[in-house]
Amino acid sequence: MRLSVDQIEHIRKNIDQSAITIESLRDDVLDHLCCAVEIKMERGKVFETSVREALRELAPDGLDEIQNETIFLLNSNKIIVMKKVMYSIGLLAAISMSLGLMFKILHWPGGDALLIYGMIGFVFLYLPLLMVNYYKLSINSALTEKLRLILGFASAITICTATAFKALHITGADLLLIIGTLLFSFGFLPFMFFNLYKKSIS
Repeated sequence: MRLSVDQIEHIRKNIDQSAITIESLRDDVLDHLCCAVEIKMERGKVFETSVREALRELAPDGLDEIQNETIFLLNSNKIIVMKKVMYSIGLLAAISMSLGLMFKILHWPGGDALLIYGMIGFVFLYLPLLMVNYYKLSINSALTEKLRLILGFASAITICTATAFKALHITGADLLLIIGTLLFSFGFLPFMFFNLYKKSIS
């Protein structure tokens, strides 16, 4: 069964409403959806139902996700290198923190330095890189999702910094802990539960 021009235009409008900007990708998605809809209509389903099912099967999380995945594949080598650097920093920072903590508990020399360097690497290198990575993946997401991400990482960085200050008896730890907890409680958590609520009724 061949689709009419009007039916193809209807499918095209669904694609136009998405955030897909790569022209060749839009054409590929249109071809795929048209073929899928034709097959479903040959099995006796009406056009509107066929379109809904084809869209859901192709992109359960929305058509925007297709472009994100395509960009990811096109830039996979750069992303892999960045992730190797990011997780290497995270690993070294975690090792440094754990060794520093052990050295401090056993009163061995160098414990403070290891703990400080580990905390600096984790809080000011690893966490920001992780945030940028997640932010890129959610670049086409709703504003609430972006705010949830930003507030979540901001509170994590602040609380981790406060923990480091507290362990090293540096002034300002209590204030940072209060700020981080407030960001988490009244910034991150409301957005998280709002998104969970939206998903539960959609």
